[in-house]
Amino acid sequence: MALVQNRRWLNPTQPQTLQIAVFVLYLNAAFGLLRLLLGGALDLVVLATVIGGVAAGNGIANERKWGYWLGLALAFLPFGLRFLLYGNPFGISVINLMFEIALVALLLHPQSREYQRIWFK
Repeated sequence: MALVQNRRWLNPTQPQTLQIAVFVLYLNAAFGLLRLLLGGALDLVVLATVIGGVAAGNGIANERKWGYWLGLALAFLPFGLRFLLYGNPFGISVINLMFEIALVALLLHPQSREYQRIWFK
């Protein structure tokens, strides 16, 4: 008898807000990986966000509280880094800012919070 593994990369049973947040976390990780491959230099912050984004997306898809909190930390990370480095948490790229705000809003949406509170282990 084969063991069925219940791990998943996406979870269609979750609210739409969490599903989209998982997509955005994976998309951010993919763009970070592309940046590492094309940038030539190993940027440890980008590498950490790539690994963290994949881990957070997978954790959320598998209904783990640590995945939700890691995703939330990664969603706020760009604002904190820009504030520490430049004194301006919003940067100059409007498109990046829109995706960053969207990820925070998706994770903090009442539907996401309630689902996470009830179902995540």
